[in-house]
Amino acid sequence: MPTGPNVGGFNVLGGAYLLVVLALIFIPMFLGRGSSPNDDDDGRDDGPGGPPREPPPTPPGPSDRVPMPDAEPARVRLRGPGRIADSLPRRARRSPPHPAPGRHRPRV
Repeated sequence: MPTGPNVGGFNVLGGAYLLVVLALIFIPMFLGRGSSPNDDDDGRDDGPGGPPREPPPTPPGPSDRVPMPDAEPARVRLRGPGRIADSLPRRARRSPPHPAPGRHRPRV
């Protein structure tokens, strides 16, 4: 026994849902195809790259600034064979903490 509104084996609610989803996808595409507000097409062909662009403005101020503090070179180069850990000095091991004099650990 079929459930829901079926007409000749076709689910009407499912078809309506599909049409709504497709409309939500395609209607904005068709409405957005109009000309943009900055469209200055005067009929001449600007070539494949579009109109020529102006060069970017030069930054103000002197170009010989003090380098940033993090611009120092690294201690180890990542190029070449070998491991990075082999080129760094080994860290000193910490000695284990010593118990205070006069106090002994209880045996369990």
